Amino acid sequence: MNELALTGWSLVIAVAMLVTLWMVLGAATRLDRLHRRVHGARTTLDAQLVRRATAAWDLAISGYLDPASSIVVATAARDALDHQPGAVEDHGSVGDGGAGRRPRPGAFQDPPTLEEVDQAMAESELSRVLRAALGGADERAELAADAGGAELLDRLDREWYRVQLARRFYNDAVVAVRRIRAKGYVRLFRIAGRAPNPQTFEMDDATGLQ
Repeated sequence: MNELALTGWSLVIAVAMLVTLWMVLGAATRLDRLHRRVHGARTTLDAQLVRRATAAWDLAISGYLDPASSIVVATAARDALDHQPGAVEDHGSVGDGGAGRRPRPGAFQDPPTLEEVDQAMAESELSRVLRAALGGADERAELAADAGGAELLDRLDREWYRVQLARRFYNDAVVAVRRIRAKGYVRLFRIAGRAPNPQTFEMDDATGLQ
């Protein structure tokens, strides 16, 4: 009787260990896949932010804006570009949209690094400056009246919209990672290892368009 009981308990323990192992391996695989998704999404977001800032810079130096707006937009655009890792020094003819740039160091650190906070502030300031320069229907109509101005405006609007999509996709990926890492067994078995928790990228990306 005792031997049967011992065998039964051994079987239960073995099954429990197998289930635990299955859960750990499954969580590790899923977490690794999600971390890779976050990594790729952040690279895409940074590249798209470069494209928006470049479009804003090109508009600022085009001569279609009034002198005061041109200076303010150019300053904000250059500041945003300067806060991008691997940004080039000459922003007058940036054409690669950030392609081939290395991933941001510390992109998965928790809390956000000072570099990330500064980048978010610079991008938010660019959004505010652009809204002030282009937010009114009259300003947009005047700019769009010329074919060249309309092309620059359309390009900026397009890149700005893509920033919103890229940021949403990145933040969704971060939330998915953090949800998995918050599970008790993931913390208990330290499945995430020493990898820092990713953080969402919070910035003002509203266009002001209705």
